Amino acid sequence: MGCRVGFRERQQTRRGALDGRVALVTGSTSGIGAAIAEGFVREGARVVVTGRRVAEGEAVARRLGPDARFVAADLLDDVASRDVVARTVEWFGRIDILVNNAGTPGQAVSVTDLDLADFDRALAVHVRAPLALIQHAARHMLPRRSGSIINVASVSGLRAGFSGPDYSIAKAAMVHLTRCAAVDLGQSGIRVNTISPGPVATGIHAKAVGAAGAAADEVPDEPLFAQFLPQFQPDPHIGRPADVAATAVFLASAGARLINGENVVVDGALTAGRPWSVAEAERTAMEQAVQATGG
Repeated sequence: MGCRVGFRERQQTRRGALDGRVALVTGSTSGIGAAIAEGFVREGARVVVTGRRVAEGEAVARRLGPDARFVAADLLDDVASRDVVARTVEWFGRIDILVNNAGTPGQAVSVTDLDLADFDRALAVHVRAPLALIQHAARHMLPRRSGSIINVASVSGLRAGFSGPDYSIAKAAMVHLTRCAAVDLGQSGIRVNTISPGPVATGIHAKAVGAAGAAADEVPDEPLFAQFLPQFQPDPHIGRPADVAATAVFLASAGARLINGENVVVDGALTAGRPWSVAEAERTAMEQAVQATGG
């Protein structure tokens, strides 16, 4: 009850960036999705939390208070996809924001060993299901000529080698799905954007190596990130779900009214290039090697 009062008190003391809005956030039983749902409620929105894990989803909704509700759904099922949007409208009277965040880890294998059935599933989870939800949500947004759709992709959709090929290809397709939807729906006042996070400390990394469900959420990623990220990411900060949530709040708000069809990368400059200190150390080592050979 204390958490419910806390959220309500914050909403009453200031005007939020999303006051009066209604949002559906997929894959919001933990990690980035749960952080986005929390950020939306904090900014005055009413939110439908959805995912396959019932206990975790109900816990998130309870923590967020009366402005959040949970509905269990497997969004690979077309009927479930349609119904979760319908439930959102039934409960709150409208839908203003859709966040396609639900996802699964990829296969860490060579393209020659990629299981094609798993590849089909990756495309279904990261492209087909979001497209279906965009269709269902947009039909409710079009009469009001207003709405914000946010697809959560990954830097793996921009650079190969960070994740398995099935995940990377699917996320790249999601980025282009955003562009296709933006140039179509933008004419009717509906904005569609992508967020591409870099490494973020969530359970998806543990799931990729075999951990399941709630157990994956308990695996501490940050010590591993602290060990390996300095070789690849110029910014020393470890990505957290709240970093992505803050970007989602902005993209859903009126402050982003002219941002449409964009891919906002939240990665500490990972895709910009290697850390200067790493490149400098390599150059120094090369110079020393050349000098040692008498060059």
